[in-house]
Amino acid sequence: MVKIVDVAREAGTSVATVSRALNNNDRVDPQLAARVRAAAEKLGYRPNHLARSLRRQRSNLWLLIISDIEVSFFTSVARGVEDIAVANGYSVVLCNADEDETKESQYIQLAAAEHAAGVIISPHSTQTQIDRLAADSIPVVVIDRSIAAPVDWVMVDSRGGALAATEHLIRQGWQRPACVTGPRSAETAMLRRLGYEDALRAAGIRTRRVTHRSFHLDGGRAGAASLLDRDRPPDSFFVANAALALGVLQELHARGLRPGRDVGLICFDDAPWAPFIDPPISVVAQPAYRIGTQAATLLVDRIGGTADAAPRRVVLGTDLILRGSSVRP
Repeated sequence: MVKIVDVAREAGTSVATVSRALNNNDRVDPQLAARVRAAAEKLGYRPNHLARSLRRQRSNLWLLIISDIEVSFFTSVARGVEDIAVANGYSVVLCNADEDETKESQYIQLAAAEHAAGVIISPHSTQTQIDRLAADSIPVVVIDRSIAAPVDWVMVDSRGGALAATEHLIRQGWQRPACVTGPRSAETAMLRRLGYEDALRAAGIRTRRVTHRSFHLDGGRAGAASLLDRDRPPDSFFVANAALALGVLQELHARGLRPGRDVGLICFDDAPWAPFIDPPISVVAQPAYRIGTQAATLLVDRIGGTADAAPRRVVLGTDLILRGSSVRP
């Protein structure tokens, strides 16, 4: 990366003069300013406009690092974060880590390099490392999943929501409920499996029909296929997020199975399309926008130094929205 000192060397002047010239300071001789700009253009130098103050070494920028931009849940989270950020004079850059540890690490390094005012992150796992941010005193708020670090976080009761969803399937008379959930490295995937198993245990159902897949449509379809190919296939599905549910729906359609008639179906996240499928999809709705506003409010307090020293924990409830896909005729 070309630095301002490289431009100064090329132009044969000081770093301070380069800074003044590139910021159009009228006290710089026009010929010298032109020489500086020519040197900067030749070297491909781009100034860092994010640093608002040399004294503070902090920008007015937040990084919102999410695990998968294709999940509609994060759209509402991002809106909540942005509304609070803008109201408090901050801008938000959305970063999609795509459940990739390497990409996630790169965005964390970027936040440190650009002196971000704060970071809100949905980590890929509990092992996500934020040491660089802590070393630079950049406040962090975690959403959706926890990490092994003393930071503020906002989550929903995933286990309780999964329990309620699976209990509903059992009460409707579905006798062999299955669970299609995300990778074992994702805390939410495991918590939703545990909630499913809590419901089966309470109902005296011993057989667990569980598959762990990537949190994507293809994972949902492959997971449903593997379960339906068993000797005693499930008669209903609890699915851990909306992307997986789309894959499950594809596989059911391919086999001529209709939700609400041939199989029961309920999933986490009230995706925009869920009420418009035939039949409409029952869901465990998360307060996504509120997650965003809560996380942003915690970050504002932490940046402003008004928060308690101890990490703050916010756990929000879920709502069971019942539609035709899970209710037996």
